[in-house]
Amino acid sequence: MSTAWIWDEKYMWHDTGTGAGPLPAGGWIEPMEHIEGPSAKRRFANLVAASGLLAQLVPVPARRATETDIERVHTRAHRERIAADAATGRGDAGDDSSPFGRESYDIALLAAGGVIAGVDAVFDGVADNAYALVRPPGHHASPETGWGFCIFNNVAVAARYAREVRGAERVAIVDWDVHHGNGTQDAFWNDPSVLTLSIHQDGAYPPGSGALGELGASGAEGTNLNVPLPPGSGHGAYDAVFTEVVEPALRRFAPSLILVASGLDGNGMDPLARQMLHSESFRMMAGRIKALAEELCDGRLVMAHEGGYSPFVVPFCGLAIVEALSGVRTPVVDPFLPAIEGYGQELWPHQAEAVARAAAQVEAVPVAGSGPGAGSGSGPGSGSTLRGS
Repeated sequence: MSTAWIWDEKYMWHDTGTGAGPLPAGGWIEPMEHIEGPSAKRRFANLVAASGLLAQLVPVPARRATETDIERVHTRAHRERIAADAATGRGDAGDDSSPFGRESYDIALLAAGGVIAGVDAVFDGVADNAYALVRPPGHHASPETGWGFCIFNNVAVAARYAREVRGAERVAIVDWDVHHGNGTQDAFWNDPSVLTLSIHQDGAYPPGSGALGELGASGAEGTNLNVPLPPGSGHGAYDAVFTEVVEPALRRFAPSLILVASGLDGNGMDPLARQMLHSESFRMMAGRIKALAEELCDGRLVMAHEGGYSPFVVPFCGLAIVEALSGVRTPVVDPFLPAIEGYGQELWPHQAEAVARAAAQVEAVPVAGSGPGAGSGSGPGSGSTLRGS
């Protein structure tokens, strides 16, 4: 297997300013680096290089998404506001907690375009699969606004590009970021050609978002699945989700391409969540989604990096994913693995109940060729108001 690697130094130049965690600095908050700073992602890229794995990947340059690419998902008003605010030197994506600087509009275009470059790589046979280590993240950005550190929805832009430019009949998006992929759900709520499946910590972010029973609009029923897991869920719970939800749902839908919103903030030392995954958990999920891609869509799999805010644990989780994609095992040993493994990784009864409730909804997913998933998309910027947010 060959794996495309999409990375650009400019991603690290997205300027989120100062803050304290997700809050802006000021008042009694002493300034420090904003939590969506470059450290975790830069260290991930550095570990891939230092491990020797980079030399065995296929480098694919990112490109800037065009205005047309962005407006397949986002409204023109949203895109133009981001561009205008960046020109002043400072702006916010939309929730007063997602700051950006003068270069961030262009960098956000480069992030969305990086995931598109991954889609082109797998469709053109440049590589079997791809990992796009992009910044800023994207899965919280809805058609009308950005929020949750996200400006444009990178994975959604790539999905629409795959549908409308590359001719993919059906696209599946699996989101294992620890926070609900609310923007992606919103973008495809009315679109039966895209299956969106979010595995997230129940109630973490956004508040009230990502509940069971949010299955898509009339005509697209069953093409949105949420798996809200209790805080404290670890390897056992996520393994069960893949067995009971992800694998049967994707087999029913039979996508032409699988995209993954690859957030690493479910790790057991992340400051913005309370889940307990470790590097071997991410290796497991990457390996299983890769096997599904090989079974269902000739291996076409593109991962778009999302969250992950522990700069010391994220690199090892990310390296495990890229090792699984490429089939290359490096000599790197994760020094944090023993500690996180010891947190209690088995599937607990209350977690099993949550998985079972989500699994009960898999039968709503349309079977390829017989349900709404065989139809066409609903057009740019057509997402509904988010249910439950």
